[in-house]
Amino acid sequence: MRIIIINGPNLNLLGKREENNYGSIKLEDLEIKIKSAFCDIEFTFYQSNHEGELIDMIQGAGNFNGLILNPGGYAHTSVAIKDALEELKIFKIEVHLSHLAKREDYRQILLTAQSCNGYISGFKEKGYLAAVYLIKAFNKED
Repeated sequence: MRIIIINGPNLNLLGKREENNYGSIKLEDLEIKIKSAFCDIEFTFYQSNHEGELIDMIQGAGNFNGLILNPGGYAHTSVAIKDALEELKIFKIEVHLSHLAKREDYRQILLTAQSCNGYISGFKEKGYLAAVYLIKAFNKED
């Protein structure tokens, strides 16, 4: 099984940002944690602060069994990422480290999550682990 994990803008700053919202883990440490928790899965990790680069990665992800996407602030604004997700025919889960329902009003609209199978919000880095588990479970049902 192969899963691609794509992280959007400002996620390269994990470990330096608002710890109460995003936790204290660095992106590199999160990747290590995921790999060690699921040794039987091949992971590809990607992070970019640029919308077009994220779209290119989403468009090229068709040969994976699943996509985990944290689009950062683009979740609330990017019709282009939403459209790219619509065309991708693999299992897709959006993950947010912070608990979006407890945040600002503008964070309540998730354009990109509408094009995913579901989303996870508020469990910090454990949300990524839950997403991997769900992709594994839903791929077994096929």
